Amino acid sequence: MNLQMFLLLAAALFAVGLFGALSQQAVVMVMMGLELMINGLVVAGAAFWYFLAPDAPDGQAFVLVVLAAMTVEMAMGFAVTTLFFRAKDADMTDMAGELRG
Repeated sequence: MNLQMFLLLAAALFAVGLFGALSQQAVVMVMMGLELMINGLVVAGAAFWYFLAPDAPDGQAFVLVVLAAMTVEMAMGFAVTTLFFRAKDADMTDMAGELRG
């Protein structure tokens, strides 16, 4: 595989995630769309690292930091969603209007 194929995969992941994040009303589905978008960015970043500077370890560090941030983001998002569902029995984005600051 070459760089263009990896970038095509990354663009497809990002596009599917963007469609999922913008078209869904369930909070969990919006979060899954955001995850797909971030995964597309990770694939693109890893592909650039692999093809442009494979000897430099900074690409690997970038991928690990982004994966750790994704894990924390999803854990916090699911925790907030679970607590909001338990308190207000709401699981759709339009029901979460009370969260405005």
